[in-house]
Amino acid sequence: MKDLSVFSDAQVHGFKEKRIMQHNAITSGRYDFSACQLDILFMLLASLTQKELQYRITAKDIELITGRAWNYAQLRKATEEIGNRMFEVDIKQDNGKMIYRQMWLFQQVDYLEGQGAFEVMISEPAKPYFFELKNSFTSIQLKSVLACSSKYAKRLYTLACQWRSVGRQVYEIEELKRMLGMIDKKGNEQYRQIGQFKKDVLDIAKEQINANTDLKFDYKLHKKGRSFKVIEIFIDISANFQLQIDFQKPIAEQKDIKYIMSYGLTEKQATQIAENEKIENFKSLIDELNQKVRKGDLKVDNSRGYIVGVYKKKGVISSM
Repeated sequence: MKDLSVFSDAQVHGFKEKRIMQHNAITSGRYDFSACQLDILFMLLASLTQKELQYRITAKDIELITGRAWNYAQLRKATEEIGNRMFEVDIKQDNGKMIYRQMWLFQQVDYLEGQGAFEVMISEPAKPYFFELKNSFTSIQLKSVLACSSKYAKRLYTLACQWRSVGRQVYEIEELKRMLGMIDKKGNEQYRQIGQFKKDVLDIAKEQINANTDLKFDYKLHKKGRSFKVIEIFIDISANFQLQIDFQKPIAEQKDIKYIMSYGLTEKQATQIAENEKIENFKSLIDELNQKVRKGDLKVDNSRGYIVGVYKKKGVISSM
């Protein structure tokens, strides 16, 4: 059994930096987990080894990694409800027909009296979705997904990770809601009003993903007839990273330079912008550029060249 209990500071840092490889069937599966349940799931994903099915987790472990203090009663309730919730994935067969598989991730959970710990055993049917990843996986930055407090932000972040190399993905709103556990088997639907869905789910997820993760997330809703039926998700790589500090320069200035460089500019170009322009103005330029491109008002084949051109015209970047 893999024992995860209590990490050193160095281990906590390394654990947060770890990338989870999550099977896309899990990423896209239809299930409704709370934020606490997702934290438990991601803790397991980050700790998996090929030889182990059983893992020990303490409440202190989760607090150290996530920064959130789930108490013992909350954890026990969370694992109890995981056991009551079916996990569904779609499997396409060689003949083109689908198998709709229902399964449960955990075979058993043992709570250890007086230790503030519990042991989770992964079920055998779920094992392939954790271990037989091959080329079908999603790379998730653990510290990013744990930093999001909304369960929908966590799920939408993992979906965004799945499509990061493409940059966009389109879903029927109804299917996305089913994936997020908002529509049950009986057709009962949460957030039926599109305004409520935007405000309480999409906008909160967008804010948390953009503030806490390595991605930039945006979306656009499309109508079919009079109703919104389709959501288009946009994914860009963010500039959230671990900063290597040069004590000869102000930390704020270094952050600005690294942020600007994340858009493909050289260090010299980024330094010239950071020294002569407020970072808020640079971010506004990027937002304006993205909006124009997405609306079709502007065609840009080379975004780096466009940004450099803007700042050359302003005299901020030298021609040399």
